[in-house]
Amino acid sequence: MFDMRRREFITVLGGATAWPLMARAQQPAMPVIGFIDIDERPNRVADFNRGLVETGYVSGQNAAIEFRSAGGRYDRFPQLVAELVHRNVAVIATPFTPAALAAKATTTTTPIVFSTAADPVRVGLVASLARPGGNATGISFFSAELVAKRLGLLHELVPAAARIAVLVNPADVTRAESTVRDAEAAARVIGLEIHLLEASTGGDIDAAFASIARDRTDALFVTADGFFNTRRVQFATLAARHAIPATYAVRDYAEAGGLMSYGASLSDALRQTGVYAGRILKGEKPADLPVLQPTKFEFVINLQTAKAIGLTVPDKLLVAADEVIE
Repeated sequence: MFDMRRREFITVLGGATAWPLMARAQQPAMPVIGFIDIDERPNRVADFNRGLVETGYVSGQNAAIEFRSAGGRYDRFPQLVAELVHRNVAVIATPFTPAALAAKATTTTTPIVFSTAADPVRVGLVASLARPGGNATGISFFSAELVAKRLGLLHELVPAAARIAVLVNPADVTRAESTVRDAEAAARVIGLEIHLLEASTGGDIDAAFASIARDRTDALFVTADGFFNTRRVQFATLAARHAIPATYAVRDYAEAGGLMSYGASLSDALRQTGVYAGRILKGEKPADLPVLQPTKFEFVINLQTAKAIGLTVPDKLLVAADEVIE
């Protein structure tokens, strides 16, 4: 009898007793971060997550990441951004300039955190590095010195090389123009001759290598580019087939069989991007967060590739390298 009356009592007064309990149990909605990448590489999201953790956010516990891949196609970025804006994400994060520009063109309210090899002021992402203004900020590893450094290392590795092919992606006009400008300036100082090549598809890359082989160009400088990064195995294969010394901007290429790479650590840049995303979730504004410069750079030599194409790597370069792949 007592159990029956107790159940009836709770049923009748449920509105008075259960509602406060439910209210106390409800938790604030978990913030969602939209992460756009050129292709699917879990390690990049993991690097981003490391930065989030530093600010107290753990994916799946008190924050969520909505991942979008462009499948190697720059033209998909506007669509992916629109999906995330419609999803009402708290922050959009991306390691690619065209994706950041698509986000900037789509929304003036959703915070954007980028990492870019372009000059973010020149391309219109921010008003200035110190005071970004607007809704975007991030990490910029743009530097004319980086291009000169890479060209100089290539010259040290292949001192007899006089004619250097510089490969750019015309789909990213701003970066292509800045790379060519900086490469030509650095080449004049070293005494090298630059030959410009363009590629925006896998077939274009094949054609570029055929041109290099036909014209007997001595070496190849591949510009920092998201699409090129997705084709890094193709680059390594063709460079080995034609025995062309080539330099790349990030270690991904050397790990895939490319000869050498020098540039900012993308892993650390993504960590820094995650830190900024976390700070924004805590209430800081992109307009007040200065664009950061990279703090970690990596010089990687693939010694196995060097041997395969008949190159002897000078001892001073082996000593200077952060990693030698054997």
